[in-house]
Amino acid sequence: METFEAISKRVSVREYEPRAVPKALIETIVDAARRAPTARAIEPWEFIVITEKDVLQKLGSIAANNGSFIKEAAACIALYCRDTKYYLEDGSAATENILLEATNNGLGSCWVAGDKKPYAEEVSQLLGVPAGFKLVSLIPLGWPKKEVGQKKSRKLEDVIHWERFQK
Repeated sequence: METFEAISKRVSVREYEPRAVPKALIETIVDAARRAPTARAIEPWEFIVITEKDVLQKLGSIAANNGSFIKEAAACIALYCRDTKYYLEDGSAATENILLEATNNGLGSCWVAGDKKPYAEEVSQLLGVPAGFKLVSLIPLGWPKKEVGQKKSRKLEDVIHWERFQK
């Protein structure tokens, strides 16, 4: 799949088939994430891959308002960054790489918000994350349960401005 095709096809998937994702494929996805751009070449990220069903169930319960569907995923990547000046930008770039590489390999994924949510501390405790790290995102992964449709995006001509903002 070409890069723009993966970008165009990426959608948030919240329903997954009950089958595993191969470890090698998850490693490829994390490898794509660690290659994201990073401010000052700090690379503040750490990736916790969760595949144990009981832990996925707990994560889905903890993040119930935003990510109850984590319970059905084959895996979930918890993306943490050291608390650096640009942790959110760095972690967001890595998250996007995960979403795109998952799409590239036929997997469904969804970006579930991190440290600004009330469940962030409980997730960190569950996963044994030490102080000084911020939860940027939880990204459930799995084989989509149903056919994935096209995402709705605003038209290019509605969002592009040349030289200055114009409405």
